[in-house]
Amino acid sequence: MLRWLIGGGREPQGLAEKSPLQTIGEEQSQNPYTELIVLKAHHDIVRFLVQLDDYRFASAGDDGIVVVWNAQTGEKLLELSGHTQKITAIIPFPSLESCEEKNQLILTASADRTVIVWDCDAGRQVQRISSFQSTVKCLTVLQRLDVWLSGGNDLCVWNRELELLCKTSHLSDTGISALIEIPKNCVVAAIGKELIIFRLVAPTEESLEWNILEVKRLLDHQDNILSLVNVNDLSLVTGSHVGELIIWDILDWTMQAYERTYWDPSLQLDTQQEIKLCQKSNDISIHHFTCDEENVFAAVGRGLYVYNLQLKRVIACQKTAHDSRVLHTAKLPSRQLISCSEDGSVRIWELREKQQLAAEPVPTGFFNMWGFGRVNKQANQPVKKQQENAALCSLELVGDLIGHSSAVEMFLYFEDHGLVTCSADHLIILWKNGEQESGLRSLKLFQKLEENGDLYLTG
Repeated sequence: MLRWLIGGGREPQGLAEKSPLQTIGEEQSQNPYTELIVLKAHHDIVRFLVQLDDYRFASAGDDGIVVVWNAQTGEKLLELSGHTQKITAIIPFPSLESCEEKNQLILTASADRTVIVWDCDAGRQVQRISSFQSTVKCLTVLQRLDVWLSGGNDLCVWNRELELLCKTSHLSDTGISALIEIPKNCVVAAIGKELIIFRLVAPTEESLEWNILEVKRLLDHQDNILSLVNVNDLSLVTGSHVGELIIWDILDWTMQAYERTYWDPSLQLDTQQEIKLCQKSNDISIHHFTCDEENVFAAVGRGLYVYNLQLKRVIACQKTAHDSRVLHTAKLPSRQLISCSEDGSVRIWELREKQQLAAEPVPTGFFNMWGFGRVNKQANQPVKKQQENAALCSLELVGDLIGHSSAVEMFLYFEDHGLVTCSADHLIILWKNGEQESGLRSLKLFQKLEENGDLYLTG
């Protein structure tokens, strides 16, 4: 474990062509993360981080091992080995409130077609399932029903004892890419370009069997769905490979908002050809979402876009937030946003309000902000007039964390212990608030001096 003190600033990397990437100088007054601790335990890409409690987290990736860490000190607490291939999903499995034993369990799925339950307090493997016909790509716990679901080429429902309660028939060869819980004992599964709503039927006096029923298929996306998250108690959001953002009503599964202006379906052109013309690889794919009560923050290609739920429009964007595709985002307190990328950087942004000048045109669509949307100018004049007088926001770079040498896959934010990042460079970095850490070291020094009798206080 290595601890470094770092200064601000990031020099632009050598690129094949000049990039409009926003940079920040050496002085990063709003960036608290001026110390870092490098954690080494993995020997392949670290893809997953999951928070276990207020001070512990687990990491997992392509080496098939799970490591449990102390987020405060960076100490390695446990190393759990059991999978023979890369880990494809990991999720906490909380104990029931009524349960006397409160051991922290986690579920891990692997390309070796197994799922393992781990006890992170005892540091042992509790149970293993190896009956899967395909790789499990996603896991979801339904706490209220005390069951968990595995998504691969089919959808399976399991109880806490790892007994199979019910399953769907074979859904697709590509498998379920994302899975979330919604009300009415339902879940939403993303399979290719389709969203499928399933309802779980718990045992009753009439039927003692569990069942899972397909309720509805939503076929509005034109390409594969890459991201699926709950926005709030009323909505969920999906994003596709070709940049479609759709807000759905979480109760009746109808479309609330739809952003797609990169091609005009009224033109008699081949859709796939149109898409190829409009994009470079991954330039408009929506890889990740994070949300708060007001906005959806979308990682779109190399950029970041802020979509306001009430206005149903983009209110701020950074078209080139990173040199490469943005892989993960998270909303912080004080209107801040963190993003990480394939370029190895982690950047902190602040959402600031600004008054739009009347002479400055406002893009009316999600991707017109990029410049390749086709919009009927006359039809959008009233909308543009209204938007020109509205208060918009900007995303301003306030911090740049440089420590990883390869793609940063994701991160966790601990309010009390800092930021944790994991990377394709096999490393985990614990980013610390330098001012806070300095204060803690001074406090410990005074306490030690007092214990040794070297500190005398005079009245």
